[in-house]
Amino acid sequence: MARRGDELREHILWIAKDVFLEMGFERASMDVVARRGETSKRSLYAHFESKEKLFLAVIDLVRGLFLGRLRMPGDYSNEPAQALALFCGRYLETLLYQPSIQMCRVSMSETNRFPQGAAQHYDVMFTEVERRLGAYLQTTFGVSAQAGAEAAHRLIGQVIYPRYVRALFGIDELATSFDGDALASDFDLAPIRRAVADLIESLTKQ
Repeated sequence: MARRGDELREHILWIAKDVFLEMGFERASMDVVARRGETSKRSLYAHFESKEKLFLAVIDLVRGLFLGRLRMPGDYSNEPAQALALFCGRYLETLLYQPSIQMCRVSMSETNRFPQGAAQHYDVMFTEVERRLGAYLQTTFGVSAQAGAEAAHRLIGQVIYPRYVRALFGIDELATSFDGDALASDFDLAPIRRAVADLIESLTKQ
């Protein structure tokens, strides 16, 4: 049975995501998306009037995927140190996944063309994560909103540097597999646990 309506739109988005990741925005074309999606260009343009609109819709799709995988700190454990370590570990693991790195590279390369799209991508990868983490720290440790936000900013910096930067610039190999439900059992949490312990100590002394 042929896909129609929202089902077809969702299918097109997933196909387009792979096309943009593989080819970049400039080389990707609506012809390629239609062919790989096994749909007509007429149907494709009925849902997305231009390649630009399709690209921005893909960024929105990626936003939902990223936040859905990450969830909230409190979802990981009732024990704060464990919750923070697992949340930050999952965050870094998601950032280091090959499609995440590729999407970031594509988004950055098109910043001049799509400043709003680049800003939305930054918001989901960093700003929203800081907000979730800061709110958790504020509630859990009874600190002010400002103190929670500042602590979240420091912790995220410690978590992503230098591994994320090295991956982004192609120095380290990228993760090619990803468990959609849980942090990989062999993911190295030791540096993150140390950063979390230092953070908790600083917050409890306030």
